[in-house]
Amino acid sequence: MSGSNYPVDLSVKPEVKAFFDPATNTISYVVKDPASSACAVVDSVMDIDYAAGRITYDHADEIIAHIRDNQLELEWLIETHVHADHLSGAPYIQRQLGGKLGIGEKITVIQETFGKIFNEGTEFQRDGSQFDMLFKDGDTYKIGEMTAMVMCTPGHTPACMVHVMGNATFTGDTLFMPDSGSARADFPGGDAATLYDSIQKVLALPDDMRLFMCHDYGQNGREIQWETTVGEEKEHNIHVGGGKSKDEFVKFRTERDAQLAMPKLIIPSLQVNMRAGQLPPSDETGRTFLKVPVNGL
Repeated sequence: MSGSNYPVDLSVKPEVKAFFDPATNTISYVVKDPASSACAVVDSVMDIDYAAGRITYDHADEIIAHIRDNQLELEWLIETHVHADHLSGAPYIQRQLGGKLGIGEKITVIQETFGKIFNEGTEFQRDGSQFDMLFKDGDTYKIGEMTAMVMCTPGHTPACMVHVMGNATFTGDTLFMPDSGSARADFPGGDAATLYDSIQKVLALPDDMRLFMCHDYGQNGREIQWETTVGEEKEHNIHVGGGKSKDEFVKFRTERDAQLAMPKLIIPSLQVNMRAGQLPPSDETGRTFLKVPVNGL
């Protein structure tokens, strides 16, 4: 299914509030239905001091305060994919505000892959049951009166999905700002050619569609940015804009990925996020541990 074949209604204009986390360069969003007080949270963050082994919730608390201060009703917590660079704050927010937690159905592929890498026992369920909803390509769901729609966009990871909410689309790591290009495709299950095809689906959406990024790194020292449009990406994206071919993209992406270091928080992030943001079970003493697979990634 191409982007042009997905149901889109640009007349619906949700209110989008962005929350930037400088520790991980992640942008989380509260998306409000324009016709009601209902909202969704997209790609929230749980803070971790990895060296100290300390979890805190300042970023999630800021989102919770915004929802409460504006008397919003949280209906959905959306994860665009299993993030490798930050921990999800979704279950912490859900415990305080409710809502359903959703991710792409290919989470089961991620759980199977990394369940083996982290040597998880049989008690770790690999069926996605930690989440309330596993989305399929083209699925729709409601945020108040607003219909949201899901596009399957693998390539960065098998479980990546883009969420379209009225005239606002949340790209996860499928696309970055035009001067930053695209995300890496060298994680287990990633594929540069597949990522190119997924990006083309997004670029087939209407040119006026607003696009909201999950990450930004201030390319060439500019200020952090997170909003652009399909038209801007089609014309100016340095990796896929201007009609660049799949072969060009795959060559560049493969060579570039070979030079990239692993994200600093990949080991704790994958263990937590494949569990829907929950920490691994405590041992018999009540303590919780994260594993480091030696030469495993």
